Amino acid sequence: MLMTTELPALRCSSDAFAPLSDAGQRGIELRIPGFKDVLVEHLVLDFNGTLALDGELRPGVAERLALLAAHVHLHVVTADTFGSAAQQLAGLPLTLAVLEDESQAKAKRMAVLRLGSDKVVAIGNGRNDQQMLATASIGILVIQNEGASAASLTGADIVVTDVLQALDLLLHPQRLIATLRA
Repeated sequence: MLMTTELPALRCSSDAFAPLSDAGQRGIELRIPGFKDVLVEHLVLDFNGTLALDGELRPGVAERLALLAAHVHLHVVTADTFGSAAQQLAGLPLTLAVLEDESQAKAKRMAVLRLGSDKVVAIGNGRNDQQMLATASIGILVIQNEGASAASLTGADIVVTDVLQALDLLLHPQRLIATLRA
């Protein structure tokens, strides 16, 4: 399901967090001193090991995704190891892409490129997330119960120990800025 309601974008810099003047624009604007300026329009997420554990959505994730959907387009791109992603994500304002067993890393990277990598924040943990994290404007690696791939660490800009922390970086962008500023 794709959310069609367009809401004002948010602007966040080291000094401000306010609506952008263009009410039709959607996104979170980040001005990160010494790193880059980013208008985040898309959040691309892995499912198992990131949003879910053993195929079940982690507590608190649905609520945060619903909040984020007011500002960015949400995309879950997954191998769906447990076959539960569609059921677990039902009713959330996002698009879901279940990947074939072959070339998952490439497919995740291509998803980011199609959306415009300069407008994407990606969150993942697995080896097949490395290219996605490296290609996105900001890549966030989560290390949870399943661990995280050492290869994906090389593609990440930020590493957190819980997906709720990762999602909160976008809900509270000053935290993200504090981490990435030079």
